Amino acid sequence: MSDADWPWPDAPEPLPSPVVDNHCHLDHRIKGGLLIDVADALDRAAAVNVDRIVQVGCDLEGSRWAVETARQHEAIVAAVALHPNEAPLLEEAGTLDAALAEIEALAQDPAVRAVGETGLDYFRTGVDGRAAQHRSFRAHIDVARRHDRTLVIHDRDAHDDVLAILDDQGVPERTVMHCFSGDADVARRCLDRGAYLSFSGTVTFKNAEPLREALAVTPTDRILVETDAPFLTPTPHRGRPNASFLVPHTVRFMAEFLGRSVDDLCRAIDENTDRAFGGSWPRHTPAV
Repeated sequence: MSDADWPWPDAPEPLPSPVVDNHCHLDHRIKGGLLIDVADALDRAAAVNVDRIVQVGCDLEGSRWAVETARQHEAIVAAVALHPNEAPLLEEAGTLDAALAEIEALAQDPAVRAVGETGLDYFRTGVDGRAAQHRSFRAHIDVARRHDRTLVIHDRDAHDDVLAILDDQGVPERTVMHCFSGDADVARRCLDRGAYLSFSGTVTFKNAEPLREALAVTPTDRILVETDAPFLTPTPHRGRPNASFLVPHTVRFMAEFLGRSVDDLCRAIDENTDRAFGGSWPRHTPAV
């Protein structure tokens, strides 16, 4: 199947003010190439007022790709890291230290705003892989702190250990809890450490009441929105591939749940994202 044949949902109504998709994986591929061409992804998203993207690396190849893509498209900035599930594999192969060294080198590129996604994942990696995950996470925190990059944290079934390592290592000036997955108590603990909470399409799912309770206790100036595309597609398109142009579904759901105007929430998210990622960057204007 070619990119042009991919059955994307219809675009939602544009948002009244622009927002940023602060976590996207444009490098995800299907047979024949990219799931969505970068220029097409930017055009589709900007047409609904999602006019900037943070492209996130999960391994060395993806992190290199993120940097190159951000260099080529001014509306995209890069995040580079080794995903926590990569760390045990690299440790077993004896290449974790070399990979971490390359991530640090990439993190110093001007196109890079963040180190991530890093963290802990106890869902896909068993007990035997946790030591490698911890070591990798600590190294990424150190890189973020020394090079003044935002730390983007992947936390799956590991809330207590993520926060304990953060406390021990030292929380960077800017920290984003990617695809926040905790309840209200975990939200408060992250907020106490100065973190921004990034909500994805999962907040729209019927079984996500604890997540909505977390959203309810999150101050407006700490809320971000993301796709984690091509995953976690919001209702009403759950089960289909995700892309940045579907962010309006998540934002409108959040605004209705919070009793806020969509425009006010958009403006807050946009301002929050600039603060969370160390300043603004250019917006994308769709091709005519």
